[in-house]
This record gives sequence, C-alpha cells and structure tokens, in this order.
Amino acid sequence: MLENIFTLLMLVLLQAVLGFDNLLYISLESKKAPEGEQKRVRKVGILIAIVLRIVLLFVLVSIIGFFKEPFSFLTGGIGDILHFAFNGHSIIVLVGGGFIIYTAIKEIWHMISNHDLEHDVEGGDGKRLKSANAVITSIVIMNLVFSFDSILAAIGLTSHLENTTAAFIIMAIAIVASGLLMLVLADKISSFLAKNRMYEVLGLFILFIVGIMLVTEGGHLAHINIFGENIVPMSKTTFYFVLAVLVIVDVVQGRYQKKLLKEQAAKNK
Repeated sequence: MLENIFTLLMLVLLQAVLGFDNLLYISLESKKAPEGEQKRVRKVGILIAIVLRIVLLFVLVSIIGFFKEPFSFLTGGIGDILHFAFNGHSIIVLVGGGFIIYTAIKEIWHMISNHDLEHDVEGGDGKRLKSANAVITSIVIMNLVFSFDSILAAIGLTSHLENTTAAFIIMAIAIVASGLLMLVLADKISSFLAKNRMYEVLGLFILFIVGIMLVTEGGHLAHINIFGENIVPMSKTTFYFVLAVLVIVDVVQGRYQKKLLKEQAAKNK
C-alpha cells in the first residue's frame, strides 16, 4: 500500500513537471479564441484531454509494442548519408514537434510584421481569431502529443507493480490529478500573459524550444542517423536550463530598458 502511494506521488510529480510545456501551449493557444470564450476553451480543452489521456493510457498499455516496434516500410536509408527506423511513437512526436515549431514561428512573425501591426491598430486583432471549437481541437490534439512521453514514462515507473489493474488505476489517478492542476493553473498563466504581454515573446520562444526538444526526441526514437551521427534528444535538464537563462535574460533586459527610459526622461526635462 505504501509503495503504491509513493508511486502515485512520483507519477503526479512527473506529470506536473512534464506538463509545463503543455500548459504554456494551452495558455498561448487559447488566446486565439474570442475573448469571451477563452476561459471556457481552456477548461473544456483540458477536461476533454484528461478523458482522452486515460483512453490513450489504456491503448498504450494494451498495444505498447506497436508504438515501439519500427515499421518495416519506414525503415531504411540513403547510402551512408541517412538511416532511419520510424515507429508510431517517433512519428507522433516528430509531427507534434514540427507543428509546435511552425506555430511558434508563425506567431513570432505575426508580432514583428508591420502589416499585422497596422491591422491591429486599425481594426483590432480579429483576423487571427479562431472559433472556440477549433482552438479546443488544437489544445486536445497537442495535449495528446505531449501526453505520449509522460504516459510512457508512467508505464515505466509502474512496471515493477505486479498487479496491472492497480498500476493502471494509479496512472489514471495521476493523470486526473495533473489535469486538475493544469485546470487551475491555466487561467492564472493566461491572466499573467494578458497583463504582461511582453512575456508572450518569451513564451513563444520557450514553445519554439519545446518544439525542437520534441523533434530531437522524435529523431532519436526513429533512430535517425545523418552522416554517421545519431540524433541525440535534448534532455529535460538542458531544456530547463535554457528556460532559466531565457527568463533571466528577459528580466534583466526589461529592467535595463526601464532604466534607459528613466535616463532618457531625465535628460528631456
């Protein structure tokens, strides 16, 4: 019993740590919905994702071999230049990472585009809005992409439990607990970004790095070898270190900018 409780706590912690990038994506993506629908979009998206995560957990536990075994028709290479062996897991992670990179670049480009700036000033930001259902769909799909690693890690952590039913229940409880935590934090993060819009840029660059992390992980899972070099996945330690550096740089730059503005104002007096 004590072992099960400890495993559950470890799983909840794991889900919380691995869910940070997912939470950031939800907060940024929900801003594309009409303003009055954004809170509902986040809640509905996360609730649906929790249910689908449990379904995904059941599927992965049942057919985990399918996602790990390379597809014969996607295994091969091009001379000594490229070798690969794609499996279900690697394809999902690669596609998800690529989509996140595309989303981050598109949003960053929108921020620096003069055309979009003029449009924002003249007619608001309506052009970029998506329907609530479209945003919910995006949140749910990307939530499932982010879920693969955390669920597979959870399966690994519970592999020592002899009772498979108990292991499944523990993993399901951890998923629900982490989902409820996301439900609480999503609104807070979105509110923070709304009040401090300059941090949206930081968030998008973090999202970009998340995409790179997923792509490298997908490449590693696909055993991609380019010119004799294997693709090495970005570790979570590296990711959080880069994240810390980005935050520190952003804070220091913000304070330095304020200092320069004060000095400029003092000179103009």
